Amino acid sequence: MYDLIIIGSGPAGLSAAVYGKRAGFKTLVLEKYPMSGGQVLNTYEVDNYLGMPGISGFDMGMQFREHAEKLKAEFAEADVRELISLPEKKLVKTSAGDFEGRAVIIATGAVHRHLGVPGETRLAGKGISYCATCDGAFFRDKTVAVIGGGDVAVEDAIFLARFCKKVYLVHRRDLLRAAKSLQSQLFCLENVELVWNSVVEDILGKEQVEGVLLQNRETGAERKLEADGVFIAVGIAPNSEIFKGIVDCDQDGYLVAGEDCVTSIPGIFAVGDVRTKKLRQIVTAVADGANAVASAEEFFYSHS
Repeated sequence: MYDLIIIGSGPAGLSAAVYGKRAGFKTLVLEKYPMSGGQVLNTYEVDNYLGMPGISGFDMGMQFREHAEKLKAEFAEADVRELISLPEKKLVKTSAGDFEGRAVIIATGAVHRHLGVPGETRLAGKGISYCATCDGAFFRDKTVAVIGGGDVAVEDAIFLARFCKKVYLVHRRDLLRAAKSLQSQLFCLENVELVWNSVVEDILGKEQVEGVLLQNRETGAERKLEADGVFIAVGIAPNSEIFKGIVDCDQDGYLVAGEDCVTSIPGIFAVGDVRTKKLRQIVTAVADGANAVASAEEFFYSHS
């Protein structure tokens, strides 16, 4: 029997592990993949985390994991299949067996959204990518298109511009949603061209990506962009499917929880990208981990 079972090992889950161990709780982290860090592992450079300017996402993830391990948090690689809330405990059924805990912290994060256009499924892995830092090196000296207008899309465009011959940034509006500091960096790059008010109608190519077919939302005119690769950065969807019907979710599938990370079920907490929140950043994920453990302490005290 564990005090805390943390499902997920991104920044929110690892933060919860650190705070859980510091609070004296027997803590288990269940991670689906062999490496901790979550989406941060796919970030080439993190420049907005206090005290760590310019650190790579991989190094940050490793440091977070090492901190939790130093405090002797336990880790198990397991795919969680079911969460059952019982009066005296929580039961987590996984591919590696069943685990019992007094409380559960859900830190399963989110996944990349798809465009849902022709060619996307057929050409997946053949020039289409959802992670510029993972796959960008394959497109050195080539032309690529980035789809999106938020922080991730702009970060991807900046990163790709370092070694791609040409980068198109395609956005459905006439203003970017990304942070102003990122926009300033982007607008200085001579090999980046912004394509405004445009949506992807089709991703073109037979065996490999050859381009994208765009439609201007204002004029209706179509335009074909030749490109060797397409990087899709249009947001995320929460990894919450197995928890639906157990705890309350909003219309987009995010687990309903406030800054205290308390869900609709006592003893179950939600942290990081999987919960309802305004800002999904590493710093807010780490804060969630701390808040969830504080809420778990209150839960234990009230049920002792």
